[in-house]
Amino acid sequence: MGVHRITSEAARYYAARERILGSGILVIGTASEKVSELDKETLEKCGDLASVLLPHSPGYAGKLMPTIARLFWALAGVGEKEFEFSDLEEVEGLIKELKEKIGVD
Repeated sequence: MGVHRITSEAARYYAARERILGSGILVIGTASEKVSELDKETLEKCGDLASVLLPHSPGYAGKLMPTIARLFWALAGVGEKEFEFSDLEEVEGLIKELKEKIGVD
């Protein structure tokens, strides 16, 4: 069998997407557990995170991202925003910021 190496550009993108999507879902899940402790700005950013994860989320995860985004925005007291495309690097930056705010390990 041997060692599996990611050699193509498409494979590297897929691996990065899966890593970032997993981190994003972890942040959203942790935020949902601490929702009563979070300020409105953080709740809004969680909704923003779900919205930017939408284009990178396959299957049922992708179908749930708009619902999650709308719920966090409603908790923050802001209206629904437009769903936009963000590069994985931008999404990763937002995840890092929210990890620090929420206290995700």
